[in-house]
Amino acid sequence: MKQLVVVAGLGLIGGSMAKAFKKHTDCLVYGWNRTRSVAERALADGAIDGIADEEVLARCDLLIPVLYPRATVAFLERVIPTMKPGAAIVDLVGVKEAVEEAVTPLAAAYGIRYTGGHPMAGLARAGYERSFAELFDGASMILVPTETTGAGDLDRFSDLFRQVGFGTIRICDAKTHDRMIAHTSQLAHVVSNCYVKSPVSANYDGFAGGSYRDMTRVAPLNEKVWTELFAMNRAALVEEIDLLIARMNEVRQAIVDGDEATLERLLREGREARERIELLHPNEPKFE
Repeated sequence: MKQLVVVAGLGLIGGSMAKAFKKHTDCLVYGWNRTRSVAERALADGAIDGIADEEVLARCDLLIPVLYPRATVAFLERVIPTMKPGAAIVDLVGVKEAVEEAVTPLAAAYGIRYTGGHPMAGLARAGYERSFAELFDGASMILVPTETTGAGDLDRFSDLFRQVGFGTIRICDAKTHDRMIAHTSQLAHVVSNCYVKSPVSANYDGFAGGSYRDMTRVAPLNEKVWTELFAMNRAALVEEIDLLIARMNEVRQAIVDGDEATLERLLREGREARERIELLHPNEPKFE
């Protein structure tokens, strides 16, 4: 019997996940979306086998919510009491501790196997219309077990997500996830969004190369979802921002003082830090 999978939220990530499951697995794939017309388009496109209603949600084997953080919690608070015992959930919210604290007790109360997830893939702009089955090819999938994660679930989910294209599966606890994501993702969005607000930025034509494009690529973020992500990971993100400000102030002061020796040392330390990172990750793409 085919496994019934429901993807709830058919934007860029959810739409791509549904398409990847439909293309690469033999699962029966249903979709749910707050705006039904998006689910109807996904059905017409062949991205899903059907549109999930309450009855389908109640009998699904695997539920993958891909909603805003607080909407995910609200959705699961409504749906979990209706799901069959033993069903599994892997949410794809980009912050884990706050969601885990809200969802795990409810999952435990109703016999639901709940595991956190976070696909490290995406585009600068979102929406179902940009979704495609190959979005996750070679990407990393982070799995965050909870006390309700079932025996063997991590192996099963690892196999399943590799099947839909992921090249790496990383398993960690929620605190580690949020600390690392504050640095590798959230801080980058903060910096890009602030950087592009310079009054000279609009006049970049003819003055910009790859560095400007790289720095501004993620500036056009979805401010609603990123506000929630930042707020729900407050402690870890503030720590990263404070560390960055301290380092930038060191550079600023060296420039103000005309202290070229200190400035050269600080820049060298940054170069050497990046070189050490490359040595630790020899299989990652090199930046020339």
